[in-house]
Amino acid sequence: MNILTVEQIAKSYGEKVLFEDASFGMEEHDKIGVIGVNGTGKSTFLRIVAGLEAPDSGRVAVNNDVRIACLPQNPDFDPETTVLRQVFQGGDPMLQTVSAYIEAVDRLELNPADERLQAEVARLSEAMDRLQAWSLESEAKSVLSRLGITAFGAKVGELSGGQRKRIALASALIVPSELLILDEPTNHIDNESVAWLESYLQRRRGALLLITHDRYFLDRVCNVMLELDHGRLFRYEANYSRFLELKSEREEREASAEQKRQNLLRTELAWIRRGARARTTKQKARIERFEKLQQERTEYKSDQLDISVASTRLGRKIVEISELSKSAGDRLLIRELTYTAVPGDRVGIVGPNGSGKSTLLNMIAGRIEPDHGYVELGQTVKLGFFTQEHQEMDDKQRVIEYIKEEAEVVTTADGSRITAAQMLERFLFPPAMQWTPIGKLSGGEKRRLYLLRVLMGAPNVLLLDEPTNDLDIQTLTVLEAYLDEFPGAVFVVSHDRYFLDRTVDKIMAFEGDGVVAVHVGDYSDYAERTQQSAKSADGGSAGGGSVSKGKAASAAALGSSPGSASSSSSGTSGSGAPGGSGASGSGKDPSRAERVKFSYNEQREYDAIDGLVEAAEQRLADIAAAMEQASSDASRLQELMQQQQEAEAELERLMDRWTYLNELAEKIAAQRN
Repeated sequence: MNILTVEQIAKSYGEKVLFEDASFGMEEHDKIGVIGVNGTGKSTFLRIVAGLEAPDSGRVAVNNDVRIACLPQNPDFDPETTVLRQVFQGGDPMLQTVSAYIEAVDRLELNPADERLQAEVARLSEAMDRLQAWSLESEAKSVLSRLGITAFGAKVGELSGGQRKRIALASALIVPSELLILDEPTNHIDNESVAWLESYLQRRRGALLLITHDRYFLDRVCNVMLELDHGRLFRYEANYSRFLELKSEREEREASAEQKRQNLLRTELAWIRRGARARTTKQKARIERFEKLQQERTEYKSDQLDISVASTRLGRKIVEISELSKSAGDRLLIRELTYTAVPGDRVGIVGPNGSGKSTLLNMIAGRIEPDHGYVELGQTVKLGFFTQEHQEMDDKQRVIEYIKEEAEVVTTADGSRITAAQMLERFLFPPAMQWTPIGKLSGGEKRRLYLLRVLMGAPNVLLLDEPTNDLDIQTLTVLEAYLDEFPGAVFVVSHDRYFLDRTVDKIMAFEGDGVVAVHVGDYSDYAERTQQSAKSADGGSAGGGSVSKGKAASAAALGSSPGSASSSSSGTSGSGAPGGSGASGSGKDPSRAERVKFSYNEQREYDAIDGLVEAAEQRLADIAAAMEQASSDASRLQELMQQQQEAEAELERLMDRWTYLNELAEKIAAQRN
């Protein structure tokens, strides 16, 4: 059943056209993701559909029986109300009744003998019965708890911006509605809460319209994609993975059509230059066709972000963390964390909201002092810190002036010099936009501009605090490609599972009571081991995680971390190891009953294993080079990422065999001695 129809809506701000002639319909089971580069008007589009803002033209027709619940990008809050009552703010009669009931009960508890209050509570109880609203309060508490909010009586004004956003999300989720509209619901919630929200929305009945940069989320929740691209709206009956394929096909068709137009234009121009006289009707028609081709709007545009800024040389010593401890009030955040960074480190930092992840980055940056221990940076370290908080920007300052404050010229990895204006163009700030006051940019455009300024400083150690918040998917894709080639070390706090899987090979997990454990592998490896550990009575099944991104030697680069439950890859009992036997190079003479030798096939495999490992590593390097070349081709990147995962799995298998065969060779050698 159709619940909503959008007919030819258009919206502009000054000379900037966000979209025009945008039309689509929604069925009751549609779960739609809206995507597009920052500044294309995604949030404005959602507000228009929700009825919170009027279009310049066109209309939105909503079925009479359809109720809409909405999480806006910047929700309104009453700083004096409590968390629980804030959840029930809004125009829905059921929410208003529950809010009034909670307030009346609170007042009655203070004045139990007040007969007027007793009568009001009784009246509101009847209204709750009539609306069948008794379950809403318990549901609100449950949803708030899953989003990390447990102080239901706290005043909203005393909470952080992220906590307030989660309260608004809880309010949108519990409102009875046929259409739920969410603007960046995964911002400001931790990985566990994102996974819960994903599952919640998969089960939820009714239509869904949302904006998110979380690609796993889009892939698993949505069955329709709406793309805003250069003022046009495209609909794809697909999840995110299939959308990438369909978008690539569309762009190929548009590129072909534009090439044909250019070829025809050149042919007509040559004819005009030969001195055609506008005498006959046929000649006039041909001249008119030429003029039309000249004036014809070019639909195909290939906006490609390109980050190719060289970093400063990095010495042997990078970041050394020794017995670091930090508390917040009476709560221990970090206890005796020790870690030594190595060149090429890619460390993802995860944990519940408020656990101390951003605090750790700020201690590395020297902005916060530890309670105990120290963080020491190498003399050649040049930090680039992309913080979670929105940076103070002068709204009157022009875009190019903001970038030139950091650097007017940068040197790229290939040695060429690029001006600030050229780098801005690479970041989708065309010349006309570079002289725009910062105050006229969207929130996402400001974040993209801030990211460029950080990278213009040519850092060799990057600290990224929630870089995926408010950045569009295209910017994230190119940032990921940049990090592939970045020669320095990276520490990133993120709840974006796709981004972590794509960029890191170690996870630093805040696991409670001050324990910060280091695990080898990407986020999916870590999550799988955590689930296995939870299922195992003694936790023994959680070991043996995989080495991600083909970096088999990364286990040796973890750095010591006393008190941390550090997971290692490449265990000593590789595939085929007899009895899972263990310590290599013990030097002990085994008894005759335990004498071991290579089988014929094992001897052949032992002779060839080094070459196989080298070939597997070269294959990964070739795939990485291909991914760099295809950084702007989302469909090709998806294909290469699949190849990368398969190559990583093969390298991991070979490394397991290499470990087993070399241990066996050492035992055989020990027997001979």
